[in-house]
Amino acid sequence: MQFDEPVLLYGAGREALSTRAFLKARQPDLKVFVTVDSGNADIPETEPIDIADLPAAMATRRFGLIVKSPGVSRYKPIFEAARNCAIPVTSNLNLWGASYRHDRTVVAITGTKGKSTTATLTHLMLTRSGIDAGLAGNVGLAPLEIADRHAVVIFELSSYQTADMNFLPDVAALTNLYPEHVDWHGSVERYYADKLHLIDRDGTFAVALGAAARGNALVARAVRDHRRLLPDLTAEQSLVIENAVARSRLRGAHNLDNALLAAQITLGVGGSMDGIVQGIAAFHPLPHRLEEHRFGEMTIVNDSISTTPEATKAALAAYPGRRIALIAGGHEREQDYAELAGLLASRGVRLLATLPVTGFRLAKAAEQRAPDIAVIQCPDLDQAVAALAAQRERFDTLILSPGAPSYNQFKNFEERGSRFVALCRTHFS
Repeated sequence: MQFDEPVLLYGAGREALSTRAFLKARQPDLKVFVTVDSGNADIPETEPIDIADLPAAMATRRFGLIVKSPGVSRYKPIFEAARNCAIPVTSNLNLWGASYRHDRTVVAITGTKGKSTTATLTHLMLTRSGIDAGLAGNVGLAPLEIADRHAVVIFELSSYQTADMNFLPDVAALTNLYPEHVDWHGSVERYYADKLHLIDRDGTFAVALGAAARGNALVARAVRDHRRLLPDLTAEQSLVIENAVARSRLRGAHNLDNALLAAQITLGVGGSMDGIVQGIAAFHPLPHRLEEHRFGEMTIVNDSISTTPEATKAALAAYPGRRIALIAGGHEREQDYAELAGLLASRGVRLLATLPVTGFRLAKAAEQRAPDIAVIQCPDLDQAVAALAAQRERFDTLILSPGAPSYNQFKNFEERGSRFVALCRTHFS
């Protein structure tokens, strides 16, 4: 791959850093610019362009290609302006496809929730089967960092990445499909279309569906030809996997579904049942995903990665028989919390502490649908943990599963989860 004109990196995160390293290795003298919507553009050996100066820079063609970071919405008007200037927009993932896709087996896994766990399990199962496999995307390495190191590459992909992915995988997997990221995509319908773009394409590739994706009419239409679907697991194989999960660190019915989907993918690309069982045993929960701590007599569960009501429902279902205090709420994405509110009492929730902004709607719904649950509306996470600590005799398990993003009060879900654990260590140790 040769670049005949300077390149603009739009975004300055991890993928942008790996793109810069890729360009440097390919063409050391290539001119590279960088722009960001906010924050610092700290990319080595680049020249910054202020976001306000982009239209003029495109009009004078200071660069001939834009490499967009995933967090930057492809629906920003500036990208339409770029196309009008005949400046293409690509991504780290698509550069990987153009450079390294040939002669590799590619497994691409997406879904509203469960994709990281499923991708991690698939990687463990394949490597334990003796297959040379690597993990990239939102977990593991950035696509261009993994380069051509492995015969099999497993990509965990967000809707931001599937939206404009321009090469085909050998296996495309979807865990489930619920509304999310409406602010990036502009509408729920567009989110669905961008997520399903992974499978809703011409070409000969296999498709694997998680339990929650099966029976979804939108998913069924996107699959197009059901002969694409990988063979179902046999009853005997499913039982072996269920028994392995029961002995593992995987919690909840949703994680059994993730393990079953990972096993189906693994067998589809040549893995073994022994490798599947060993991979399940080797799994450690990913940070901020049902991450358990024990402080004093209290079980603390950091599920900060939960950004949808469906994820919060799954977290609660993973702790049957517990007396639960739940902290929920965050950045507004216009999600419906009515069903979650109706399930709180049956899932063992005794106290609900809500956070701005979505917490207001959840609190209102809970007061209507679960009037016996004590609801505490809190301005921030610090006060939520303190308020619950003052009533610790009423519960034995404290779960942070916000069902919403963190951006209104934290930089990301990792910062939110780490703050939660630190607060709980202070209040409950």
